[in-house]
Amino acid sequence: MTTTFQTIIDAASFGGLYALLGLGIALIFGVMRMINFAHGEFITAGAYTLFFVSGVPLLAMVALAIIAVMTLAVATERIAFRPVRDAPPSTLLMTSFAVSFFLQSLAIMIFGTRAKGVDVAGGLLSSVDIAGLSVSKLTLVTIATTIALMIGVGAVLTRTSLGVEIRAAAEDFDMARLLGIRGDRVIAAAFAMSGTLAAVAAVLLVAQGGTVTPTMGLTPVLIAFVATIIGGMGRLGGAVLGGFVLGTLTVVLQEVLPLEMRPYRDALVYTAVIVVLVFRPQGIIGVRSVEDRL
Repeated sequence: MTTTFQTIIDAASFGGLYALLGLGIALIFGVMRMINFAHGEFITAGAYTLFFVSGVPLLAMVALAIIAVMTLAVATERIAFRPVRDAPPSTLLMTSFAVSFFLQSLAIMIFGTRAKGVDVAGGLLSSVDIAGLSVSKLTLVTIATTIALMIGVGAVLTRTSLGVEIRAAAEDFDMARLLGIRGDRVIAAAFAMSGTLAAVAAVLLVAQGGTVTPTMGLTPVLIAFVATIIGGMGRLGGAVLGGFVLGTLTVVLQEVLPLEMRPYRDALVYTAVIVVLVFRPQGIIGVRSVEDRL
């Protein structure tokens, strides 16, 4: 029973973090129909911000990281993506790759390739006892943070005028502009929200690993992309569900596989993803109509 509870908590932690990553990708895809592979570099930027401001109170570190990544995300949209917004999807995709490689190379030039140590977790590395089960405070913070952010994003999209505009733009961008919605404002807002999610993800990842590298965003953006695909492209709920499915599968396989098979865990995870897509190529939550995209 204790092992089962531990697995559930770990699955909620991993799944929540993966859902957070997928949500950042899905926000941009919902509005621009573009996979933003530079999202991984937004995470890296947030991590290096934490490195620069280490030593200040934790809440100040998180706030500064969010501000820095939001600014970078909005600036990237304005400089790199806005000029090619009306280009074919292949051009947007190549631009996304170009921005990703540029930011990654810039980080290597400035900081080098060696990992930098950052102490973010502090007292969060200790454990608390819950019904006889020892649970890391960082795990609980990760679960609470991801749940709060997902509720917050949902509230913004459903209960604010800006959220309604984002959903309208996701449904039909050209028609939304004809009806008076400012496309530049909506897309900039989507990038700002995506940047916020990337910054929080950076805080959680650095707290877990304790180091920062120029390429640390590569694995998270791959996870985010896979979560978005298996959940259903263009649906925020699908990205969240995909993230939880991916995280739960990872934790369960880590628990049930024999020791000699655990190095192959990720291969088995992505094999399962392929199986899902064979039977559900549209994702677990398929987009049935234009109105279902968000």
